[in-house]
Amino acid sequence: MGVRILSIALFFCLVGAGVEAQEIDKELLLNDIKTLSSDTFAGRKPGTQGHQRAMNYLTARFRALDLKDFRQGYLDAFEIEDRLKGYNVIGYIPGQCREAIVVSAHYDHLGERDGKLYLGADDNASGVSALLALAAYFSERTPAYTLIFVAFDAEEMGLRGANAFVNNPPIPLEHILLNINMDMVSRSDRNELYACGTYHYPHLSPFINTDNPVVTLKTGHDEPGSGHQDWTTQSDHAAFHRVGIPFIYFGVEDHPDYHTPNDTYEHIQPDFFYNAVLTIRDIVERINRNADLLKTRKSAR
Repeated sequence: MGVRILSIALFFCLVGAGVEAQEIDKELLLNDIKTLSSDTFAGRKPGTQGHQRAMNYLTARFRALDLKDFRQGYLDAFEIEDRLKGYNVIGYIPGQCREAIVVSAHYDHLGERDGKLYLGADDNASGVSALLALAAYFSERTPAYTLIFVAFDAEEMGLRGANAFVNNPPIPLEHILLNINMDMVSRSDRNELYACGTYHYPHLSPFINTDNPVVTLKTGHDEPGSGHQDWTTQSDHAAFHRVGIPFIYFGVEDHPDYHTPNDTYEHIQPDFFYNAVLTIRDIVERINRNADLLKTRKSAR
């Protein structure tokens, strides 16, 4: 779809799409991250019982929220490797037009290594819990855009679930306007949350602001040539960027417990996490209701 046609579609989709503010359920948010990062789920490695429990937990939560499904039971299977399948969990809320935003977070983690459990509370039970909170929030209103909520599988094995989604999307790729991806959003000693992607898609910059007093919202970590500090390809949003779909990636900088057995619920920062989710919610809401700020889709640099 050309820029001019897309701009017209965006304008008519968004006019009059106001949304009332409402708080995220903090208790439920914290219960989700605590549950998903518990020993019962054993680090959610694909092919394990803990991973199966996580998948069942997510499908049950999607069902309770009455999200629509593209495929019966919310599950979209794909092959990770010989005799090992991955399962993306996909649900959606119909919008006022066919264009869609994909809201995503990966639910897999590293499982057990050398007799130790890698429970992955921040990485990435936090992003999945945020996804559930956003799905609950928007399930009570009709958004301007269709909102597709995806818990991706096998991110830790090379973004396998996200690539499978983009290679076999439930709707035409030209109808997906944006990916909002969340990966590690529950702890920051500096109270800093990054929104990565505006270097590549500067037309998204007007949306990246907050009046939340707890969270310092920053942009960056997306400039080519900055090595490991460039997060453009380091989580599931990379699959969307690869095909020219704009993204905003929310995350925190690495902490000492990243990819260690110490990434547990006890080490998250509940107030920061809750306020980070409120900040992300506000940005998604702003995108849905401001026609004048999202009239063109610009290509990546």
